[in-house]
Amino acid sequence: MNPMQKALRAYGEVLRLVRLLPKDTRPYYAKYARENFVNYREVDANDSAAIDELLLRTYSHSLWVLNKYSVDEAAATKLKLVCTTH
Repeated sequence: MNPMQKALRAYGEVLRLVRLLPKDTRPYYAKYARENFVNYREVDANDSAAIDELLLRTYSHSLWVLNKYSVDEAAATKLKLVCTTH
């Protein structure tokens, strides 16, 4: 899977996780996720180290939010696979 495909899959998984959050928080986190993915679109797709770092941050930030709202971390299993496999 190329870096752009990984980023799009990660974004999709993050949006799926947002649906598990309390209803009143979903718009905020969906917007936050979109803004972050848009902000990093300038990262060189050939810089695998930078892409890997961003994907790991995506995963760790997602876990933080899930824990904040007491959502089981197991919900992020697919995101972990996208973000941590090369």
